[in-house]
Amino acid sequence: MFMDISSEMIHSLLPVFLVGTLGASVALVGVIEGVAEAAASVTKVFSGWISDRLGKRKVLAVLGYGLGAITKPVFPLAMTPFEVLAARLTDRVGKGIRGAPRDALVADITPPGARGAAFGLRQALDTVGAFLGPIVAIVLMAALAGDMRAVFAWAVVPAVIAVLLMIFGVDEPMRSGGAAHARAPIRWAEVRDMGRPFWSVVVVGVVFTLARFSEAFLVLRAQDVGLKLTLIPLVLVVMNVFYAGVAAPAGTLSDRMDRRTLLGLGLGVLILADLALALLPSIGGVLVGVALWGVHMGMTQGLLSALVADAAPDRLRGTAFGVFNLATGLTLLLASALAGGLWTAFGPSTTFFAGAAFSAVAVAGLLIWVRRAA
Repeated sequence: MFMDISSEMIHSLLPVFLVGTLGASVALVGVIEGVAEAAASVTKVFSGWISDRLGKRKVLAVLGYGLGAITKPVFPLAMTPFEVLAARLTDRVGKGIRGAPRDALVADITPPGARGAAFGLRQALDTVGAFLGPIVAIVLMAALAGDMRAVFAWAVVPAVIAVLLMIFGVDEPMRSGGAAHARAPIRWAEVRDMGRPFWSVVVVGVVFTLARFSEAFLVLRAQDVGLKLTLIPLVLVVMNVFYAGVAAPAGTLSDRMDRRTLLGLGLGVLILADLALALLPSIGGVLVGVALWGVHMGMTQGLLSALVADAAPDRLRGTAFGVFNLATGLTLLLASALAGGLWTAFGPSTTFFAGAAFSAVAVAGLLIWVRRAA
């Protein structure tokens, strides 16, 4: 939660800072966001594999949160988009290092019948931080006369708190067999043989991610329709209020019904969000689209993690999260670069129409998956 507060204080203003202060194009913003998220996803493969081999999760999580914290002072000092890119890359590598071990740790300590609720709760706490961060940014923007660099500097404080809480407040339970029984390195043949259920989740996740490009484009859409600079972080506040409110109930509901049905409903909400963002070029219309985007995120993000946990072999669970995040992260790079290119060439509406089209393709793929599994 605290790391999300820090990150969202920066991310709620970063697209506008890049375009308005540092002179970046929207296409470059898409590339920066996509490259950063892809770096996180590549790192998750190796952190998940290492956590499976060592039998330890916490040390990797602390390292990842620490890397995220040390990048925060770079943003207020950046003079070019490339310095922002370097900071975003390092920050996302930190996220990649901590992400798979953290998710595997949640799965390790949670009974199978409560995994949907557990991942929903984890996602809700993440999202509480994600909407508190933009609120703090709005308050600081008002107090500091719109000085975005000063807001970025204050983001260091919650990042340091997050690292201290991880070090002193989290106890890792012993796993079955303990860490003393070191395992041989995992062979790629084992990864390939994880089974059709796992690879079906990966395929759905990839198609799904094509439809869900970076939230930076939500921020830029709000600026495009005339939202005041000091209120720009409100976009992520609205999104994350709905995200946080939906995530935990959706996770609990997914333990009582077919998770794929709930995933399909979430994709339907994403289509509505994209259409609102494309067809309602006003502040009110954009906020409606952003709210629907948050509902879709709450319905689907923890659910995808639960599907991975359900489908992956216990011994390879950390690696499975890493492989899944690699596939979806590289797809997010493509999706964000494509979104930025469409925005620059044809305007923002085309970007969101494309998102709706990819969502429809994902729904079709989900129906095929359900039919084949029947």
